[in-house]
Amino acid sequence: MSHVPQVKIPATYIRGGTSKGVFFNLSDLPKRCQVPGEARDNMLLRVIGSPDPYGKQTDGMGGATSSTSKTVILSKSNQTDHDVDYLFGQVAIDKAFVDWSGNCGNLTAAVGSFAISSGLVEASRIPENGVATVRIWQANIKKTIIAQVPITNGEVQETGDFELDGVTFPAAEVPVEFIAPVDPSEAMFPTGNVVDELEVPGVGTFAATMITAGIPTIFLNAEDIGYTGTELQDAINNDEQALARFETIRAHGAIKMGLINSIDEAKSRQHTPKVAFVTEAKEYTTSSGKDVSSADIDLHVRALSMGKLHHAMMGTAAVAIGTAAAIPGTLVNLAAGGGERNSVVFGHPSGTLKVGAKANCEGGAWTVEKAIMSRSARVLMEGWVRIPGDCF
Repeated sequence: MSHVPQVKIPATYIRGGTSKGVFFNLSDLPKRCQVPGEARDNMLLRVIGSPDPYGKQTDGMGGATSSTSKTVILSKSNQTDHDVDYLFGQVAIDKAFVDWSGNCGNLTAAVGSFAISSGLVEASRIPENGVATVRIWQANIKKTIIAQVPITNGEVQETGDFELDGVTFPAAEVPVEFIAPVDPSEAMFPTGNVVDELEVPGVGTFAATMITAGIPTIFLNAEDIGYTGTELQDAINNDEQALARFETIRAHGAIKMGLINSIDEAKSRQHTPKVAFVTEAKEYTTSSGKDVSSADIDLHVRALSMGKLHHAMMGTAAVAIGTAAAIPGTLVNLAAGGGERNSVVFGHPSGTLKVGAKANCEGGAWTVEKAIMSRSARVLMEGWVRIPGDCF
């Protein structure tokens, strides 16, 4: 019996923020994978090692968490005044499914450096020393992101002393700006309200802020769902009943936000919306054993991604947090103490994060000019990834 040999595809394994993913240049992919469809999805699934009923992704590049089961495809941008098009695929771990419905804000920090190193940014835009401004078109959500990438001797500077909670080692700081994460023509609050009553059959009725900035997110009060808001991963991820309740809340919230039409559709839209819960500032101990005082933060936020409590915070959810915090009356804003705010520092399981946003209200409709936060990125390995030639 003969078997098709493996093929090798140029790829780079990169940490961006608190996530890791396999990055590809579109032109390096097999021809039939250069366009959306089953072949591309199957290729990415095999690269990551999904679906894996064992939940380990042992036979692939994935790390068996939502933060490490990610893929990125970049190409020279077709958009005016942009350098690179960024397409993100969230790969399910135990299912044969790639979710293209949203962005990964953490990996965004690595897009600029990969684009520069791959020759996707015009040489004239890269200084010998200083900072290269990379204009990114986020193709999943059709938004502009600006990354400020440090350059030393004409090459991307990855090492530095910037520390990011959730990442063990310091690296170079990469400020990232999410420009107009909600278009004026779009509804930042799909229901028209900054706070709604979300009825979830069999679970309860909860106050909820449902917002589309950064990534569609459903914010709840921690106390309303039986939590303190200072929980670490094991407190929730080891509780299958709790995870099932969160998924039910997420599905009903998605319907109320107009993202899906029926509960069953939530199964094929796992990446969005996110569910998060908030509470006021409290002292707590992080997953690394670090003590954080209530005076060091404005509020706590815990968020779930792909059915599990995130070990830190998704970058796109941080945009939603910063935006919601800037708008008086949202649950996020109230948890932070209310009033007008241009930035907040929030606690998450791994530590703290500062995010800023500038929001305006015109004619009763809220818009946000941009949201800003700093991440870091580092290439971990580059070369080729190998997969069986008949898997796609």
